[in-house]
Amino acid sequence: MNNIVCPKCGKSTTKLFHGRCKECFLENFTLAEIAPVMHAKLCPTCGARNVKNKWVDHGSLEEIVIRTVEDALFVHEMAEDIEVYIEPRAQTPYLYKVHIEVDALLLDEMFHQELKTEVRVIRESCDMCSRISGGYFEAILQIRATNRIPSDEEKQECINIAGSVLERLINKGDRLAFISSSLELKEGTDLYVGSSNAARHICKEITSHLGGSFSESASLQGMKDGKDIYRITFSLRLPEFMPQDIIDHKGRIIEIRKFSKNVTGIDVETGARFTATPEEINGATLIAKRKDLPKTMLVAIENEDLMVLDPDTYETVTVRKPVMFSADPGTEIPVVKTEKGLLAIADL
Repeated sequence: MNNIVCPKCGKSTTKLFHGRCKECFLENFTLAEIAPVMHAKLCPTCGARNVKNKWVDHGSLEEIVIRTVEDALFVHEMAEDIEVYIEPRAQTPYLYKVHIEVDALLLDEMFHQELKTEVRVIRESCDMCSRISGGYFEAILQIRATNRIPSDEEKQECINIAGSVLERLINKGDRLAFISSSLELKEGTDLYVGSSNAARHICKEITSHLGGSFSESASLQGMKDGKDIYRITFSLRLPEFMPQDIIDHKGRIIEIRKFSKNVTGIDVETGARFTATPEEINGATLIAKRKDLPKTMLVAIENEDLMVLDPDTYETVTVRKPVMFSADPGTEIPVVKTEKGLLAIADL
């Protein structure tokens, strides 16, 4: 192979790098660069970190340090097949010494460089936690029920559903998916939600699971950067009847099994399946809730009839055996008193 003279130093070489020998080329060449000291902002409440003035969620503190170094590391634009090794070493919970090795292909030659930096962790509340602590909200979600007051169990289930929706939205990057506060009222519960988008998702999820409906209205709160700022109130109405409610619907005694877009249940007398829209059961009356039903002694079973004790008079009466009935004589079974008389309730 013919040797070539480096025009800068005059040494003989087999290859020139941008018109110079490798030694001369490396005099002013830097494969990688990084600042000697960097800062990683970490939210002490939720663990989010600040990247380019944007709060994002990442894993452990060591992962946050590595990501901070990766974001700040500069590698020569001509480099190819780049491999980076980063080793953080904790000096204190707030200070990391970081060793970096970079290998890359440049001008058909492999180059290697080692660097060191220091990452200082700064504790600072993120945008979400700052807003939560400050009571920030863009929407009010009012949990109510039609023609009744929602039970504590229903309100708690709504809050549980809201929590799962918010967790899903946070994982998708919605930093306003939070509840800053709640207010217990005689008629229900008010949730103060970080964003109207999150509140709308919560309403859709609750009505999908529990039935009911919701509406929204906006009120002007002021202006910011020349734009009107609105606060949205979501009025969520749980259905008048819930699963395991026993109702009188046009003379039929129905136990509600599911209430969503359609109402499904069982005819207590015949065992027939019942299906209707929420609008179609308007005007129905609540007879009892399954959990509040009295229990009475099952005396005997005769073909399709049951002999039971009346829970008020203790007289033996005959009632029709429900479909899917499995109790044995001598045990207690739930019954309901209606205008049609005493009715036995089928097993769930």
